[in-house]
Amino acid sequence: MTNKGDKNGQFYICNCFTTDNIFLEDYKIHVRFLSEQQFRQDYETVSQEVHRRRRLGVTSAERAAAIKDTYQPLHPHVYHLQESYLAPKFKQIVEYCRSTDLSEEGLGDLLQEEAGKRVYRFPVFEKSFCEELVEELEHFEQSSAPKGRPNTMNHYGILLNELGFDDGFITPLRELYLHPLASLLFPDCGGRGLDSHKAFVVKYDMNEDLELSYHYDNAEVTLNVSLGKDFTEGNLYFGDMRQVPLSETECSEVEHRVTEGLLHWGQHMHGALPISSGQRWNLIIWMRASHERNKLCPMCNRRPTLVEGEGFADGFTKQPEALLNHLCVLT
Repeated sequence: MTNKGDKNGQFYICNCFTTDNIFLEDYKIHVRFLSEQQFRQDYETVSQEVHRRRRLGVTSAERAAAIKDTYQPLHPHVYHLQESYLAPKFKQIVEYCRSTDLSEEGLGDLLQEEAGKRVYRFPVFEKSFCEELVEELEHFEQSSAPKGRPNTMNHYGILLNELGFDDGFITPLRELYLHPLASLLFPDCGGRGLDSHKAFVVKYDMNEDLELSYHYDNAEVTLNVSLGKDFTEGNLYFGDMRQVPLSETECSEVEHRVTEGLLHWGQHMHGALPISSGQRWNLIIWMRASHERNKLCPMCNRRPTLVEGEGFADGFTKQPEALLNHLCVLT
């Protein structure tokens, strides 16, 4: 049987055969090539990002020093955690987790799963505190102090360690309140050994970032708190774990309410739908457990080999057999 093609008896190829999905054996990736200029422009950004990451520890320390010297806080008290900032329900949940007579089943009376398995929502802060914290963040945003980008996906936001929140606020929040909760809910993925974190805020605005693409976090356990302000839409959605393709996943939405947090496994795929009006600030805490990360880097899926640097926020600790020739971080 002869395949005749069109009326002229010819078959054709798509032009993309010579431009798209060109596989580079040495790098195990597919690329697009239209011209030398296009290719250089597209992949110059990769080189720039690698350079940025290699200098991240130095540039972050420089920004933090400059902020400390020049920035005058609007609400200095918000930099130090106080129990009065915390929602009564949250304190009740944590108190239960600290008790000796506890179980995940008993916690179910206080805490319910949202948007699929092991995504928990609960009030974290009082509304008055959220309002003051957002005022402080806006005050900093409008200042001339230097600012770093939270991560490679969020273009607008603030790194809280550079602003001075780590020692007085985020660390005690993690150690005294979030650790007992994560120990009970996520014991199998590092919840009992959370010993470092990266904390930042992200901002969604009609003139800036509207949404966040489907992804997983560089964390063992993540807390995501909606701080405000007034906004509509922008629900979060959760799929499956990172090993499951999106095509095989049915995502579930969950409304993100001001003052409330979502606690979930960092490897749980999720994203944020676009807001349709207003502005939303979110506090994100990526919590890390070195005893888990030292066995397997969650970003490259290999046993990590380490490089010297400011590594607290990435959560790896020195291993005797580590080779200092591989950078396993996503910032």
